[in-house]
Amino acid sequence: MGQRRTTIKDVAEAAEVGLATASRVLSGTGSASAATRERVLAAAARLDYRPSALGRNLRRRRTGGIGLLLPDITDAFYSRLADGVLACAQSAGEPVMIGTTGDDPERETELIGSLIEQSVDRVIAVPCGDGEMWGPAFRAGLGVVFAERRVQGRDDVPTVVTDDRSGVRVAVEYLIGLGHRRIAFLARHGQSQRVRAYREALASLGMSVDEELIARAHSTRDSAYATASGLFQHRPDLTAVLAGGNMLGEVALLAARELDLRVPRDLSLIMFDDVPWAELCSPPLTVISQPAQDMGYRAAELVLRETRRSRTVTLPTELIVRGSCAPRR
Repeated sequence: MGQRRTTIKDVAEAAEVGLATASRVLSGTGSASAATRERVLAAAARLDYRPSALGRNLRRRRTGGIGLLLPDITDAFYSRLADGVLACAQSAGEPVMIGTTGDDPERETELIGSLIEQSVDRVIAVPCGDGEMWGPAFRAGLGVVFAERRVQGRDDVPTVVTDDRSGVRVAVEYLIGLGHRRIAFLARHGQSQRVRAYREALASLGMSVDEELIARAHSTRDSAYATASGLFQHRPDLTAVLAGGNMLGEVALLAARELDLRVPRDLSLIMFDDVPWAELCSPPLTVISQPAQDMGYRAAELVLRETRRSRTVTLPTELIVRGSCAPRR
C-alpha cells in the first residue's frame, strides 16, 4: 500500500508542539529549548520526515543550495553561464539545482514554488516572467540575482548583464560602414533591451526604423526558423541581419540556405554569442561575443554575498569580425 508523505504538521503533532515551533527547529532558524528541539528531531526521525536533505541541513543549522533557472540548458550560451555558476558554487561548497523554464512564465512560477518548498536559500535566474511572479520568492526570504535580463519593476534585485547597447551599436555601425541600409533585427523573448538598442543605434546615425525589419520569434527553434524564413521572403530587399542570439543566428543561416541566399554575398549576418560552431561555418560568422561563463560566476558571487542591496554588474561585449559580412552589392 502507498503511504502518504509525512508533513511538518505530522511532526508537530507527534512532538506535541506548535507548527511554528516545529518549523523553527527543522529549518534551524529561531529559538527553541533543548528539550523541545530533541522532541521535534526525534519525531521527525521516527516519521521519516525528509524535506531537502534534512539531516545535512540540520547539521549546518540552515537550509542551503542555489537554484538556477535557465530558458534552455542545451543552448551553448546558457550552458556556459551555468558552468560559471557551478564553478563559483563549488568553491563555496554550495549545491546547485538547475531548472529549465523554456521561457514560459507559468513554468517559471512553478519552479519558483518548487525551490521554495525545497528550502533553497538562493536563486539565480534568467527571468522570463514579470516582477509580480517573483513576489513569492522575495516573501519567502530567498536571495535572488537575475542574469542576462532585467525584470521591469524589480530594479531592487542585483543583476548581471552584458552591455547590449554598446554591442548592438558597434555591430550596426559596422554594417552601415559596409554600405548596408536595410538591416533587420531577429529577436526572441527577453531581448527587448537589444531591440531598444537597435532602435537607438539607427536613430543616432540619422536612420529611420523600419518596423517590418524587426522580427520577433517565440522561444522554440521551429518558431525562430519560421520567423527568419518569413522575414527573408517578405523583405527580399534587406541586405543584412543582426541575430539576437546563437539559436537565432543558426536558424537565420538555415533559412537563408533554403532560400538560396548566399552569406555574405546576398546577406550579411552578425549574431550575438561566440559559440564554437560560429568559427567553423563557411564563411565563419561575425559575432558579438559575450562573457557567458563570467556572467554566471559573477551572478553566483553576488547571490552568495547575501546582500539585499541593488547592484547591476555590466560586462563588456566585443565585436569579432570574421567572414559573414561584406559590402552591400
